[in-house]
This record gives sequence, structure tokens and C-alpha cells, in this order.
Amino acid sequence: MAALLLAGSNTVLAQPFEVSDIRVEGLQRVSAASVFNAFPVSARDRVDDRELAEAARSLFATGLFDDIQLARDGDVLVIQVVERPTISRLNISGNRQLSDDDLREGLREAGLSEGQVLQLSTLEEIQRELEGVYQAQGRYSARIDASVREIDEGRVQVDIDINEGAVAKIHQINIVGNRDFDDSELRDVFELNDRPGRFFGWFSNDEYSREALAGDLERLRSFYLDRGYVNFAITSTQVSISPDKSQIFVTVNVDEGGQYRLGDIRFSGDMQVSEREARDLLQVESGQIFSRSDVTASTEALRARLGAEGFAFARVEGVPEPAADSGVVDLTFTVDAGQRAYVRRINFLGNTSTQDEVLRREMIQMEGAPASTESISQSRRRLERLGFFRQVDVETQPVAGEPDKLDVTYTVEEQPSGSVSASIGFSQSAGIIYGAALAQNNFLGTGNRVNIGAQRSDTFTSVNFGFTDPYWTLDGISRGYNVFYRETDYADSDISTYSTDAYGAGINFGYPISELSRLNFGASIEDLTVKTYRDTASEIVRYVDEQGDSAQSLKLTASWTRNNLNRGIMPTAGNYQRLSLETAAPGSDAEYYKLRARAQHIFPLNEEQSWALKFGSTLGYADSFGDDPFPFYENFYAGGLGSVRGFTANTLGERTTPREAGRDRTLGGNILVEGSAELLFPMPFIEDHRSIQTGFFLDAGNTFLTDCYPVVEGDGPSNCSSGVDLGELRYSIGVGLSWLTPVGPLTFSIAEPLNDASGDDTQVFQFSLGQTF
Repeated sequence: MAALLLAGSNTVLAQPFEVSDIRVEGLQRVSAASVFNAFPVSARDRVDDRELAEAARSLFATGLFDDIQLARDGDVLVIQVVERPTISRLNISGNRQLSDDDLREGLREAGLSEGQVLQLSTLEEIQRELEGVYQAQGRYSARIDASVREIDEGRVQVDIDINEGAVAKIHQINIVGNRDFDDSELRDVFELNDRPGRFFGWFSNDEYSREALAGDLERLRSFYLDRGYVNFAITSTQVSISPDKSQIFVTVNVDEGGQYRLGDIRFSGDMQVSEREARDLLQVESGQIFSRSDVTASTEALRARLGAEGFAFARVEGVPEPAADSGVVDLTFTVDAGQRAYVRRINFLGNTSTQDEVLRREMIQMEGAPASTESISQSRRRLERLGFFRQVDVETQPVAGEPDKLDVTYTVEEQPSGSVSASIGFSQSAGIIYGAALAQNNFLGTGNRVNIGAQRSDTFTSVNFGFTDPYWTLDGISRGYNVFYRETDYADSDISTYSTDAYGAGINFGYPISELSRLNFGASIEDLTVKTYRDTASEIVRYVDEQGDSAQSLKLTASWTRNNLNRGIMPTAGNYQRLSLETAAPGSDAEYYKLRARAQHIFPLNEEQSWALKFGSTLGYADSFGDDPFPFYENFYAGGLGSVRGFTANTLGERTTPREAGRDRTLGGNILVEGSAELLFPMPFIEDHRSIQTGFFLDAGNTFLTDCYPVVEGDGPSNCSSGVDLGELRYSIGVGLSWLTPVGPLTFSIAEPLNDASGDDTQVFQFSLGQTF
């Protein structure tokens, strides 16, 4: 190269000389500064042929020039260059598996993009790499054609034409060397399939890729190691392709070795916990067939136990030691607890609206305390249960230079708090809802719950104000209070033909009794007035005639709640229980009590928790003190969203006795029985499953009366049957969806009643917008 570069130079270059100046000729787009920076010769340097050749090579290595000539004009060194063309346009066609954006980003990183200097060697290398990418997907017939076309002097257009070809199909998978398991059983371990079915072959995964085969080989290895074959090995793997590159033949050669059972189980190293406690954590025992997955689970349990003690960087390894020709493998758990780690700092990221204090008070893990993996994880779950965040991630980072300290960072993604009530909405049971209202579980990012405003619909008018501080004290004692005025016309909501006016105020306190449980106590006063009409049911008219049309009450409430759900909104795992008691204290116009029990359990079906089984039930019982009848306006109601879907909201229960032009409605009941089973599944083609939840459901429920209400004399006979008859439970099946939108939750269901009786009000489609879950 040096000889070529110097061949056209003046012969005087053969003699060493001192360079008085350097002149560059032929530059068009490249700056002279770029040349001088890459050319290791400057004025006043004394150079010879060898040094000039090396300098020319350094300049050529920049890739900016097609040709470089050195010449001498007196003591002036002349550098004559021919620049390489720049890429004016880059066209890509034929790609479907790889997006244009991904391809252009990859080409840019490789040095091929519009505005850059074209280097043919780079273009050829990119062609080879792209073909390799497609071959890794099993597209062995893929071809990449690249062409360069001159636009004008110094500018070119690069066209990359991609023929992706078809994915080669697996025609045959052969396993050689297996004795204890037949071929069909081992092929079932593979996700890749050969010989797809004739009629349902489109469900078979018979498209070859290197990554898929590597995963299947690891699954095969795990299959044997979980069945005691400690010395199992895959000795070789051959992949061949047919001449037309459409069929793949895979041969896997294995050496099964013998099956081993566990012998002695020992511990070594720095345990930090007693051996008895360590053995209780193990999922293996002497005499059973060796299983690598059980050994892994045991090491994870030991590591978690050490992490709970503050040894966040503990290392635990289960080392099998097979004895030759004995069929027994001893197992030693080597433990290196390391130093106890302490949390230096807890950081929060992503909470743009929620104040740091709201997150920090949920922390079980404290700064300066030993780092407990259980406390760190438990703190994350507490943040998720708040319902303020779509997702919560936690990461621990060792502190540089301080091996016994680490920082903990919680990254949150905020979302609507889940109980936002828009100023306009619609519910099939209440009609159009409009008004000025605010209902926030995270008011101004403080974590306080605020409910204030005025609303009106076809069936109710309400004015209310409520406030709850969940951390009234640092110990987590909550305090809340509320005032309200409410008018409700049940005649327009298919419940009954009467209306109520009520106003009152109350205060409540909550007290945490454990990490997951808390007690709540409250007291309120209420003044309620009942209005009847010409077509009001006979039972209601009789009650009002005997008990009066107004009631003043002092209500006392108490409840116990245990919440172990993984999220505050749309949970996918965990359980929830709540027991509550409400009573109208002695001295109230109507003295009664109401008991309610609610339970929910969600069983995730996969690791991502996108599939789950959800079971829930609600039971209620109410009665009056003394001989007076239980006030009908405090009855339980069933039907509709959140109850038995497929039946109109609040219409299930014993029928009333109509008067004149009235129709029979329901009074609800003082006994409530509801239950549901639901299969939660991810919405297809939707990536964000935290704001949308779908499920197939089976609902059941009804209300019952232990004693029928008497009717006005002459209005009989009564349609009521007292007592609990589980044969009267109503059932429905269907599909439901909940979507957390920016303006509030949207919930709807499509349901089919299974045993609706004559007179039941049914609704196949039900939805609610802008209302709390």
C-alpha cells in the first residue's frame, strides 16, 4: 500500500526532508481539520519514505477517501485526495419480519445511514449479518441484495432489497441414545414439533429457530435432571437442511446415565441459622429421587431466609456428589452468608403527583436497618395495594466502596386512583349522572381520600363532603368524617315505588392490628323521611302507617378487614376478607343491626399472573331489636353489576303486593347470599393488562326475608314466602370487562341468566361509566 501511495509522487520524496508546510488538495465535503487530525505529520517534521507511507495509511484508515497521493512542492508536502461518496438516500424494501425503524437503527450503528460516507466493505458485512439474522429465525432461503447507484458527483443511493423467504419447517426430530424414556415421551418435552397433525397442524410449532431449539434442549436436560439422571448429557446436536432449504432435520444424541436417589444431605459454610431450621426449609429429603428443580427451590428458600436476616448478598449452592456405581447422590448445601447488609438510602422514582411521604410511610424496610429481602418485597406489595400505581418495581444497588451497604429504589407508574367519579357518567340502574363532584383516593398526591360535590340523576340527588386521613397518626390510625344530604326516588330505579330523603353526618377511625389487617369504628347520625305514592306497595304503606314516615338514628359501625391482594385495583392474586357490623343504637326510632361478610380469593394460573381464577362471596344478615319489623329501607338488594350480572340492578328478592295500578317490585331482603367464580384472562392484542381486566364469570345470588312484611288489610293476598330457599338462587354466565380510563372506570358485562323465573327483570348487556368499582 505504501508503494502504491508513493508511486505517483515526485522522486524527490525518496530523500528525507523537513516539511515546511502541508497542503491538501481535492477536498469537497471533508474538512481540512479532519485530514490534519488523522495525518500524523506536521510542519517542521523531518520525514522519510517509511514515515510518509505510515502517515498515508493512517489517513486512509479513516475510511473517508478512495485514493490518497503524496507529492512534494519544494519543502511543501502536498496531499491529494479523492473523497468517497456520501449516502444521500437509503431505501429498504421487502422486509416484514424486521421493522424499518429497527433495520435503520441497526444499519446506523453499523455505519450505514443517510449522510454518512459509503464504505463498500461495511455494506458487504451488513449483507452477511442480515442473512445471519434471518437464518437464526429459520429462514435459510433469505437473500439480501444491496446495490449502489450514483445520484451526482459525490452522492449515491443505496438500495437494500430483502427477500425474507419462508421459515424452514421441522420435518423430523430424532433422539438417539435414550433407553429409559421412549421417543414420543421425550418429544412431548419439546415445544418444537415435527410431523404436525393433518387437520390441526396450524396449531403445531414446527418452524425452526436456533433459540427455540436451544430452549428445548434445556427443557430436555431439566426433564432428566428432575428425574434423578444426575450425569445426563447431550453429547451432540446435528441440524441439517434439505437441498431446497425448506425442511429441517434435527438429531439429538444423549447419554442418559443412571438414575440416582438422594443419600446424605449436608450443610457447609457460614449458616447464620440453625441446621434444624435450614432443614425445615428444604424441599428434598434422603431416599427420594434426585430432582434439580427441588434442589433449586431449596436453595432459593435458604437464600430468602438469610435475606430476611439482612444477608442480602448471601450465596447458596446445592452441590450433588454422585457415588460411582451406587445409584446414590449425596447433596451438600454450601452457604456463604457474607456480611450483613444495611440500607443506606431508599429512593422513589416516577411519583410525579404523589408525594414522597405517602410512599415512605408504607415502607416496612427502614433506612439504616439491616436489609431484609422480605421487608423490601413487602414494602413493594404495600405500595401496590394503595391503588395509586399501575406498576411498582424495586431494585437494590450495592454502594460503591461500602460492601455492607446498599440503596433501594422503588420505581412507580402512577394511574387514576380507581374511585374517580367524573362529573358526567351513565349507569343503567341510575340513568344519566351529572353534576360537580370530586372523589379522589389520592387527593393532590397526599394519600388522603376526599369526596365532595353535588350529583343528580334520574333516581337520586346528593350533596356530600367526606375526608379521610389514612395516617392521622404516625402509627397508621386513620380518621375520617362526612356530611351528606340525599334524595332517592326508587320508583325510577325498578326497586320499588317510594322515595327517601336523608341527611346526616358521621366520623370514623381505623386502627391497624397487623400488616394486613385493620379495625374500623364509626358513628353517625341520620334523619330519614319516607314518601309513598298511589301505587306504592302495600307492605310499605302498612309499615309507614304503623312506624311513621320518618326516623332519626344514631348508627354505630365496626368492621375488620384483611387485605392480601397484590394490587389495589384489578388484582390478579391474593385474598381479601371483610366483616362488618352496623347497628342503630338504642334510642333510635328504628333499632336494628346489619351483619355483612365478604371474601375474595384469586389464584394465579401462570407466572405472569395474566390468567387467574377468582372466587368471591358476600353474605348478609339483618334484623331488628325487639318486636318491631326490620326497616324495609335498610334491606339488602341483589342483581346488576357487582352482584348477579344479567339481572336488572336491585330487582332480585321477594315480590311486593301491588296496589291499584302498581306493579310488583321487590323489597330486597334482610338476608343476602351472593357468590361468583371468574376466569380472568388477558385481552388479546393488548399489551397493558394492568388497566384492562377481562373474565368469564358464573354469578349466583338472591335476597330472602326471614319474616314477610304484613300488607294493608284488604290488599292481600301477599306474594311473599319467608325463609331461605337456596333453590331460589339466580344464576348467570357471561363475560365482563373493566377498563380504567382517564375519566374513570368503565365496567360492562354481557350475561345470560340461567334460571330466570317469571317476573324477573333481565338485562343481557350492562355497563357503568364514571362510577367507582
